[in-house]
Amino acid sequence: MDLAEQINQLEADLLELGSLLEKAERKRVQELLKQEQQKVEKELSVKRQQKEKQAMREADRPAASKAAYTVKINSYAWDQSEKFVKIYLTLKDVHKIPSENVEVNFTERSLSVLVKDLDGKNHQMTILNLLYAIDEKDSYKKIKTDMVLVMCKKQATKKWECLTTVEKQSKDKDKPNIDESADPSDGLMTMLKKIYSEGDDEMKRTINKAWSESQEKKIRGGEDMMDI
Repeated sequence: MDLAEQINQLEADLLELGSLLEKAERKRVQELLKQEQQKVEKELSVKRQQKEKQAMREADRPAASKAAYTVKINSYAWDQSEKFVKIYLTLKDVHKIPSENVEVNFTERSLSVLVKDLDGKNHQMTILNLLYAIDEKDSYKKIKTDMVLVMCKKQATKKWECLTTVEKQSKDKDKPNIDESADPSDGLMTMLKKIYSEGDDEMKRTINKAWSESQEKKIRGGEDMMDI
């Protein structure tokens, strides 16, 4: 298997891990998936560096053809209007290459960008799991000075809180889940049960000890009241 195929396989693994991470609910499972994600990302980075070095060696050979290699676009900015979500990709001199070298493909919940042969490289970016559906037929690109502007047409004219569902889920997890009508002690008990189920042996022993001491205090308190 050549480097290009290895990179394709690792990229596919990374996408699938991301999809599994979205569905995972258990903290330990999420941590394991994140660890595996980091391993694949490191391996992918090494393979890409190897491919870059290989391309550089080939470029130094007089008889070798200078085929472009692909790099990932890691940074972008986004904004929105009532009808469009706008994604800004800064790429120096992109306006100097033929417009057909900039390919943008849309689906209802994703988009991919491929900029061919810019400074001897291809530049690629994929965004999956957009927060809401877009109209791929009415979405399009604009080439500006040193920039590609991707215009995603909203199917519904509502404000997007984030660009992707992954970002939304991450924000929602950070928000405290408070039920104002609930008994505070019920919430505490639920939290303790969760900590107990996810904790290690030391954590479980600590919780058991605290619970036992609490019950003993209640019993002693009841006995003291009876003595009065």
